[in-house]
Amino acid sequence: MRFTWGITVRKLVYYIGVTLDGRIAGPGGEFGFFPQGDEQQAAAYSTWVNALYPETVPTAYRTAVGLAKAPNRRFDTVVMGLGTYRLSLDNGVTSPYTHLRQYVVSSTLKPDTDPAVTVVAGDPLGLVRELKGESGAGQDIWLCGGGRLAGSLFPEIDELLIKTYPVVAGSGIPVVEGDFDPTVFDVAERTAFPNGVTLTRLTRR
Repeated sequence: MRFTWGITVRKLVYYIGVTLDGRIAGPGGEFGFFPQGDEQQAAAYSTWVNALYPETVPTAYRTAVGLAKAPNRRFDTVVMGLGTYRLSLDNGVTSPYTHLRQYVVSSTLKPDTDPAVTVVAGDPLGLVRELKGESGAGQDIWLCGGGRLAGSLFPEIDELLIKTYPVVAGSGIPVVEGDFDPTVFDVAERTAFPNGVTLTRLTRR
């Protein structure tokens, strides 16, 4: 977090899985093609990442992976677009991250979909700037996806957490959708796993 005259400024962190050609999902939202390695490799990778960011595991799966009582380590708020949220809706789950404050940016989703989810019909930049400006020492904000929302919020993205999978999609949803505007990020740390996945943390220069 950044500190300005003693005031804590929360970061917006885009944490997402990406193919080698920069896709977060296939043309129809597919994501089952992301390779996980063999069973042992997949388990080791998941255990390491889940321990680092336990709050990014959906509530429905936390008990199964031993995170039922795990505290939030990095984030206390999640922001997502309708495409990302719909992955839960289609499975009958209207509040996928009950341990976080949840915001869904959508102009078509009903505002009363779930009392634990705040639907924002427009101005995602205004939403994020308001969340960043909240008083107190809150944790950071997790941008969960997708690419169109990331493009809209790009001016406010402070950090990228990119899980790069060893696969080329060919086409699909880009990690950031927007106009040509080269923006440099610095690599803060990078970890490679036996299943071929690389987790890179980058900060805006």
